[in-house]
Amino acid sequence: MEMPAVAPPSRFNFAQHIAKLNAGRPDKLAYIDDDRSLTYGELAASVGRFAAGLAALSVRREERIFVCLHDTIDFPVAFLGALHAGVVPVAVNTLLTVDDYAYMLEHSRAQVLFVSGALLPTFEQAMARCPHEVRQVIVSRPAAALPAVARAFADWLAEAPTAPAPVATGGDDIAFWLYSSGSTGRPKGTVHTHANLYWTAEAYGRPILGIREDDVAFSAAKLFFAYGLGNALTFPLSVGATTVLMAERPTPQSVFRRLVERRPTIFFGVPTLYAAMLAAPELPGRADVAMRRCASAGEALPREVGERFAAHFGCDVLDGIGSTEMLHIFLSNRAGEVRYGTTGTPVPGYDIELRGEDSQRVADGEIGDLYIRGPSAALLYWGNREQTRATFQGEWTRSGDKYVRAADGYYTYAGRSDDMLKVAGQYVSPFEVEAALMRHDAVLEAAVVGKSEEGLTRTLAYVVLKDERQGDDALADALRAFVKDQLAPYKYPREIRFLAELPKTATGKIQRFKLRERAAQ
Repeated sequence: MEMPAVAPPSRFNFAQHIAKLNAGRPDKLAYIDDDRSLTYGELAASVGRFAAGLAALSVRREERIFVCLHDTIDFPVAFLGALHAGVVPVAVNTLLTVDDYAYMLEHSRAQVLFVSGALLPTFEQAMARCPHEVRQVIVSRPAAALPAVARAFADWLAEAPTAPAPVATGGDDIAFWLYSSGSTGRPKGTVHTHANLYWTAEAYGRPILGIREDDVAFSAAKLFFAYGLGNALTFPLSVGATTVLMAERPTPQSVFRRLVERRPTIFFGVPTLYAAMLAAPELPGRADVAMRRCASAGEALPREVGERFAAHFGCDVLDGIGSTEMLHIFLSNRAGEVRYGTTGTPVPGYDIELRGEDSQRVADGEIGDLYIRGPSAALLYWGNREQTRATFQGEWTRSGDKYVRAADGYYTYAGRSDDMLKVAGQYVSPFEVEAALMRHDAVLEAAVVGKSEEGLTRTLAYVVLKDERQGDDALADALRAFVKDQLAPYKYPREIRFLAELPKTATGKIQRFKLRERAAQ
């Protein structure tokens, strides 16, 4: 495994690392959100005050705080401030339910809650259901008068005493948690180290993404998402770039507004958003934006979407795959070598193996389970030994994805391990069928699942059409014939159903389990 950079020292605090890297640019803009901006000098001062505020609340080293904040300047201040203090921020999705938050508060034993004002009513219900008692609630940009147990983030930060020195953590010390999506059960608290953040910047951010000090970065994927954390915090701060933050939901219209007004040079999206942007009538022209590079992750980017986006904007979309467990992208296309429809080649510093059901490596051209070995792997799932052992196997991490490797080293996504279908005794990759459907001019999005009938599995495709067009039997027949012309005959979808939209997670991933439930009805 060839490492792309020098390893960090054994004593390593990521917040301190970022402060040192940017000490020479105190007046450079670090963040611009919907309401205000923050220079690198102001960021360093705020991070120190946050750490001091935690000490004043008697939050000790290695204890956890709960961070459920929209994408505003308060998020990086809280995240880095906790790392500065040796405290562990647990960053969570802002779109979950009361039950989800109650579970996570109890599971993490967080001492203090940092929450956006709009989310406070949800958390008041969650805390009422949670046996674990949070000692203090700090509210970012409160939307109304605060209850007695809560304080406004800005007031609390302004009153913090003198900033303490950064805690002398080790590179392998626990730095932060991210919860997995929980699509296969309760969300899993994925535990990462200080050095993991460093490695993603050095392995992917600089050499593959090519981010520079003069860049303006904008990520539609939110900071609570492992992908978004790298995009809008780790990578830009590691080179002294400026980051645009957006608190609202990433619709095509809200994204277009930032692309035109803030003119970011690097944009991070997800496949469903790229497809929706291309279908939106407000799509800006190439001259209206300043993007020089784009990235995509979360799910595989359909070839047709990538090619159309690149043709329209004259900007490569570097499709890649990462995971909460590996923290960011470990397999990626790269500028000048993009092959749309594939996920590219391994990021330097990461090894990839595709294994069959016998746990042995499969030959090129065969579908196998994707395993990764690399420096940014998480330590474990907190309090979940069974799932930890199933996922983290020695030096290797089992992703749960299936891939095919071509002889020239490019990898193509074949679906999630639990999504693979066996039709007429042969495996079918749902993503392969979806990609074929997406090439039809009428199709905006597609998702393929299995439907069991009399003990046999049939492929069922859910399709979202462009331009609010209505689906009918004639179009369904045309789509089936279209797929038959591209793939082996047994792979075409036996049934096609038209939907107004596909169910998705907060990070834009299609919730196929909901479609499977619908198919069984």
